Amino acid sequence: MERKEKIKITFESGITVKCEIRFNENPRTAEALMKALPFEARAEFWGKEIYFAAPFKVGLEKARDVVDYGDVAYWPEGPALCLFFGPTLSSPSPNIIKPYSPVNVIGKILENPKILENVEEGEKLRVEKA
Repeated sequence: MERKEKIKITFESGITVKCEIRFNENPRTAEALMKALPFEARAEFWGKEIYFAAPFKVGLEKARDVVDYGDVAYWPEGPALCLFFGPTLSSPSPNIIKPYSPVNVIGKILENPKILENVEEGEKLRVEKA
């Protein structure tokens, strides 16, 4: 049976997104994230991707170089957590979401990811268990 937990990310502007973290695909990464909670960071943008510093380090784990709309992933090079809500600056077309470099996908945004378009660059955020 697949293990799932929920986190919530609350932005300074009041926008909150809940994410389902799935442990099956990348259990080391998901476990490291849950152990690091709660933490605060600042939102940065790379096209339609919000990424922010993650207070833990894990290597590549079944890493992907193309992700799906609404995916939550960990970027080992950051280290950072990434929220994908459209094409990034390295996407070859509007239909392909390509991270800067491979990421470990660990979950899904539960609301409509389009809400993230209202977040401002540099906004403070808090990540915690939901």
